[in-house]
Amino acid sequence: MEDKTRNLRKERIGVVTSNKMEKSIVVSEVKRVKHPMYGKFVLKTKKYVAHDEKNDCNEGDTVRIMETRPLSKTKCWRLVEILERAK
Repeated sequence: MEDKTRNLRKERIGVVTSNKMEKSIVVSEVKRVKHPMYGKFVLKTKKYVAHDEKNDCNEGDTVRIMETRPLSKTKCWRLVEILERAK
């Protein structure tokens, strides 16, 4: 019998930018990337739609999300934990 192990799942940390949907949140991850030619640091933003089962996130919260199976057309991440509440 084969030993079935799960692959490691991607995790991201970001800030909740929208919670207007039912059981869904939009999380923005901001990265500082150095421009290849000019050397200036540029902010790159990536948005993820994540599943929030208990509907307890608010805008401005810092959260950790994890990759999961597709739950809808755009939603393939789920909320793991709320790291910091918005003030």
